[in-house]
Amino acid sequence: MNELEKARKIINEVDSEMAKLFERRMSAAEMVANYKKEHGLPILDSTREEEIIRRGSARVEDDELRAYYVNFLKDVMQVSKNYQSKLIEGMKVAYCGTEGAYAHIATNKIFPSAAKIAYPDFQSAYESVQRGECDAAVLPVENSYNGEVGQVTDLLFSGDLYINNMFELAVSHDLLGTPDATLDDIKDVVSHAQALGQCANYIRSNNFTTHEYTNTALAAKHVATKGDKTLAAIASEEAAEIFGLKVLARNINASRSNTTRFAVLSRSENKNPSNKMDIYSVVLFTVKNEAGSLAKALDVIGGHGFNMRTLRSRPMKELLWQYYFYIEVEGNIHTENGKDMLRELESYCDRLKPAGTYSKQG
Repeated sequence: MNELEKARKIINEVDSEMAKLFERRMSAAEMVANYKKEHGLPILDSTREEEIIRRGSARVEDDELRAYYVNFLKDVMQVSKNYQSKLIEGMKVAYCGTEGAYAHIATNKIFPSAAKIAYPDFQSAYESVQRGECDAAVLPVENSYNGEVGQVTDLLFSGDLYINNMFELAVSHDLLGTPDATLDDIKDVVSHAQALGQCANYIRSNNFTTHEYTNTALAAKHVATKGDKTLAAIASEEAAEIFGLKVLARNINASRSNTTRFAVLSRSENKNPSNKMDIYSVVLFTVKNEAGSLAKALDVIGGHGFNMRTLRSRPMKELLWQYYFYIEVEGNIHTENGKDMLRELESYCDRLKPAGTYSKQG
């Protein structure tokens, strides 16, 4: 047996072992896909991929071969993602609006291979997951310029879904008109209340009359249906392409750093996010009607080392002048320290609801 034949024999033996390991790895990838589908998590986890590459490259001592091994790992992970995508293709994700809405754009970025199911409002999208019609819902929770989306916060408080991921979408609002319209023709503008608020300066400077609509994409569809060149919509460029409208003005929102945070909600709670270093948790609660209850509750959270990045109050619709609180903290509330914090917090709360834990995606 010459050297070439010896080398080929070794390669065949290694390939045989690798085929068995490949099947084992892909079986684990199937488990990962099932978990992600159940918890409404995206296929791509860049933090986990970086960790695999870092650990994997450290196992190869040969400096020249290390770079090739990193490429090999990347190829293997891409095959794994492709397989997971095939398994998750049956996943149904709810969002509010229609094709071309910012929620649809966000949903498509998070779940590119899943079926996107449009619902007319936040509540129906949320309830579709509760009923099991959809596996997850993507709903906006906050805009960097216009603040919280109160209806969604109320659903988080009253419902039983969990936040398992947050996605930030940079929002750029455009003014869309009919194909024969010019900017000088426009007198009335329709859009969602949030978009109208984010573009208030531009609207005011042009003396437009505003009309609220269910969402930005449906506002664009309304303009296309009406065919009135004096009517325009504030929506995305994607909506213009879908409904055959013309972009009359771009980036008309007041803030160039306009970003909307979308929560991914599902029936199962993800208590162990993959990125252990960059974890956030959401807790909603009401405090007892006793002097200093809120201050004591906040002291408990801080006393256990949880830094609060968000604190908001919302009125309780069923009780006049009563409020509940939305808190987002840095850290995992499912650790022993987190569990201790929740137990201690209960003594100052009438109602306490952990609403989800997630890791910041890369």
